[in-house]
This record gives sequence, structure tokens and C-alpha cells, in this order.
Amino acid sequence: MTERTETEAAGSKGRGRYLIAALPLVLFAGLAAVFMTQLQSGRDVSEIPSALIGTKAPVLDLAALEGSELPPLTTAAISGKLTLVNVFASWCVPCRQEHPMLLELSRDPRVNVVGINYKDRNDNALRFLGELGNPYDAIGVDPNGKAAIDWGVYGIPESYLVGADGTILYKKVGPFDPESFQTQLMPAIEKALAGS
Repeated sequence: MTERTETEAAGSKGRGRYLIAALPLVLFAGLAAVFMTQLQSGRDVSEIPSALIGTKAPVLDLAALEGSELPPLTTAAISGKLTLVNVFASWCVPCRQEHPMLLELSRDPRVNVVGINYKDRNDNALRFLGELGNPYDAIGVDPNGKAAIDWGVYGIPESYLVGADGTILYKKVGPFDPESFQTQLMPAIEKALAGS
């Protein structure tokens, strides 16, 4: 091998090393650009799309909360009525935070509010409702989380607005606060009631 060939080979190896060393930086810069674009898009990053919106609600056949005078949560309890299905538990701190909005909604005669009590102890759920008030027209207990899986629950609280025909119209992951209640849920309810 000539001296010139050896120098070219050494130069090629050096360039190869620089390319390999630069590869993680290039990948990092690309990922940073993607994340920055997402952050600046103005989209609510906490909003998780649901494949269930626009489809029929899963069948409900949950036992009643023992000790309450409420009926069990069945498909018949929501049929023919605009209904908010709220998944909650007594151990869920955000469930306590959104509870005043659910109580307010329960006073609206146009909307049926029902609850799925998720992986909770019966006595704790009764105490929760006794302390904070009961916004629900029916409550079904989901001790093992099977119903929550059917509904596509990511975490609680979660709420689903179900049309009178049984179609899921809107989903909220996380608790309602006064702003999301007024700017998201109420417009979805008005739209459903207007039939559009």
C-alpha cells in the first residue's frame, strides 16, 4: 500500500468516526424539533383521542352500590336519555375536585348523570357520596375494572357523554374544572340537544 493510499484510508476512518459521533446529536435535534412543534401547536396535550367517539356505548350491566338507594347501572338506565357516564372512586383526589361540577350538572333536567364506581370499597364510596353529595341517578360498581376496560378508561376520573341513541359523543380524560366544564362539556351537551 502506498503512502497516499494509507493517508486516504486513515482520512476515511476519521470521517466515519465523526459521522458516528454526530449521529446521536442529529437524532436528538430531530426529536427536539418534533417535540417543539407539538408544544407550539396549541393542541391540548392532555386530550387523549378516543376510538369510541361516534360508536355505540359498551353494554352496561353493573350491580348497584350496596347501601345506596340508587338503581344499578344498566344500559336501560341510559337508553333514550342524554347521559354523562362518570367513572370515579373515593380514593381519587381529582374525583373530589370535579364533584361540584357534577352536582351542578345533575340539577339540569335535560341530562342524566350516572356513575361507575371503579375499584372502590363499598363503604368508602358511600362515605364519599355522603360527604360531597350525590349527583348520580344510577351507580354501578366495577370492583375488578372490567367495565372500565370496555369503556377504554385510561385513568380516573373519566367521563363520557352518551347520546339518547346510545352513541358516545364526547370523552373527557381527567377531572372537569370550571373552564373545561363551560368550554367543553356544556357546548357538547348543547350540540347533542340541538341534534347536530
